[in-house]
Amino acid sequence: MEVTRPTEDWNNPNNNIPVFKVDPIIVLLLSFITCGLYLIYWNIKVSEVVNAVSNREVVSTPIAVFAGCCLPVNLYFYYVLGKEGLPNVYRRTGELNKDQSTLLIILGLFFPFAAAMIVQGDINRLY
Repeated sequence: MEVTRPTEDWNNPNNNIPVFKVDPIIVLLLSFITCGLYLIYWNIKVSEVVNAVSNREVVSTPIAVFAGCCLPVNLYFYYVLGKEGLPNVYRRTGELNKDQSTLLIILGLFFPFAAAMIVQGDINRLY
């Protein structure tokens, strides 16, 4: 007699979303302490998460790197996140779909740390 064990998959995540859960206050502090250099790393990790949630490349890695260095690319990065990336996150978490591209562009222009905090708060709801 052969005994088979049923596989238990209730505790295994069924998605391949990379874990990048950081408190938004930590994003603000690290960005301020490193004079914005942390935002380059943060952009890369957020683009990986958004691409995994969307199942396609919404933001490429070179765009994420240049977004931390160049202002027009930074505005484009936040526009794409607000227009194409975050709606997929909202759909995955079951929240109301909202367009935050205008808010992220304005905050990305004047205070990119705040825009990063908003995006990080939305991404943290995935976990």
